Formats: sequence, C-alpha cells, structure tokens
Amino acid sequence: MSFVVASAKKALRSSIAALLGLGMLSATASMAVADESGVSFWLPGIFGSLAATPTTPGWAVATVYYHTSVNAGADVARAREIQIGAFNPALNVSLNASLNARADLALLVPSYTFATPVFGGQLSVQMATIVGSTNASVAGTLTASLPPFSLLRTDSLSDTVTGFGDLYPRASLKWNVGLNNFMTYVTGDIPVGVYSSTSLANLGLGHGAIDAGGGYTYFDPTKGHEFSAVAGFTYNFINPTTNYQSGVDFHLDWGASQFLSKQFFVGLVGYTYNQVTPDSGAGDKVGAFESRVFFDRSATRICFSHQ
Repeated sequence: MSFVVASAKKALRSSIAALLGLGMLSATASMAVADESGVSFWLPGIFGSLAATPTTPGWAVATVYYHTSVNAGADVARAREIQIGAFNPALNVSLNASLNARADLALLVPSYTFATPVFGGQLSVQMATIVGSTNASVAGTLTASLPPFSLLRTDSLSDTVTGFGDLYPRASLKWNVGLNNFMTYVTGDIPVGVYSSTSLANLGLGHGAIDAGGGYTYFDPTKGHEFSAVAGFTYNFINPTTNYQSGVDFHLDWGASQFLSKQFFVGLVGYTYNQVTPDSGAGDKVGAFESRVFFDRSATRICFSHQ
C-alpha cells in the first residue's frame, strides 16, 4: 500500500515521478538486461489516476527532495565494471561482488498551463531537471582468465558525482468531453547533465531521447468512478561517447480508482514496459537483448487531494 499527496496541479505528479526514477536509475544499476546501463528514459508507472484530466491554468513550480539507497549482486556489478572499462569483456570472469548506490536529489519542475484553448484543448508546457549528489561503489573479489594467463584481484571502485542532471521538456494537450478526457503529449531528454561513460555514478543519461503518446481518463465525479491509461513510444538517440544506442521502447501505464470523498480515493495501478527493437551500435557488447517489465500485482492506493 502506498500513500500519495496530490495538489490541484495534477499534471506535476507524473513529471515528479519521472524525475525521481531518472535520478535514481542514473545513479544506480538496474536489473534490466537492455537499454544502456539498464537505464531507460521512461520510468514505468509515472502516469496514473486522472492522467488526462485538465488542470488549473497558470504557473506552478514543484520542488521535491528524494533520497534512496540500493544495492545489487554480482551480475550487475560485473556488467557495470565491463561498461566502464574496468576489464575486458572477452575475459572468462568470475566475480563475487556487490554494487551499492546512494542518491540525494532535489527535483525542480516549473510549468505553465495556458488558459486560452489550443486546438480546442488545454496546453501545458514544462521544463524539469534534477540537482544533487549520487554515489556508487563496487567491492569484491574477481577471478579472470584469458589463456594462458589468469589473475586474482580484490576489486574496490567508487564514484561520487554532484551537479545537475539532464533537462526534460514536455508539452501536453488535454480535452474534456463530458465524462471522457483525452490527452496527447511529447517529451524528451536534453543530455546536458553530469555524465561520464567511465563513472559508476551519473546524473545524466549521456544521450538524447524523444517520447510521444496519448492517454484517456474516464471520470464520473457524481459516482466517483475513474479509469486512466497512457501509452507511448520512446526513441533513443545514440550515445556519442559510447556509440551505444538503446532500442525503441513501448510503455503503457494505467490506474483505476473509486473516490470515497472529494479528498480520498482508493484504486489499482499497473504498467507494461516492453522494448520493441534491440539495442545496437558499435558500443553494444552484450548482443540484441530487449528489456521487459510487467507490473502484474494489484496495488491499493489511498490518495489525498485538495483544491
């Protein structure tokens, strides 16, 4: 069970969640087998209830502090060491190690929602970023062989990065037709954040991306019924430093809820994330893997909102 605090600026919630994921995943190693470093531009689940409903016109600025501390096992540690060039991937490697990561981030999300309709809908624009510090370390024992030679090495690597992350612009259009609400959006990644291909910790992705899609919300305020779904595709540009290009990703986020009052509602959320084309480029040393994430467990959510 999770608890969410929402304001009348509902559009900011998805942006904040996206930046939380981007900052956390850029600072750590994911279990995904594809997308460079296991880090995708899109964070599954960032859209939920009331995703397509229009919001209050005007300026808004959201700031959020986020802290995380995570760890991963030998497979992830080995993959990260290969990526940053700690050893040759052609080696026969046995690694007993662990990866630990920590992030302290502030999220800055200024936005503006226009009062004048555009193509009959409500236009919103925003530009977001993250600022803070991340640390990642790998420690363990490595045994490697490249006949006729072999080596035994106690490995300990650590990186700390402080600064700004990438810029994340987004524009969306929303339409309301009775109980039905529709939206379309386009967003992306401008890779200007702190990034190094040889660092365990980063605040930027190291490559640009563009993502576009659409969504639908059914909302009956008299009965309190609500259902939302948002789908889209991400195109990743090649990382000019590593010559690695993540594949095209498809994502679907959904949420269904029942309002108990104007301030409280409960519901279920879920998502599907599927890489539809494999990674490529001269820097892809792991082959044509494709990442997939399916959230197949029901989750009850209690939300508190105010106008």
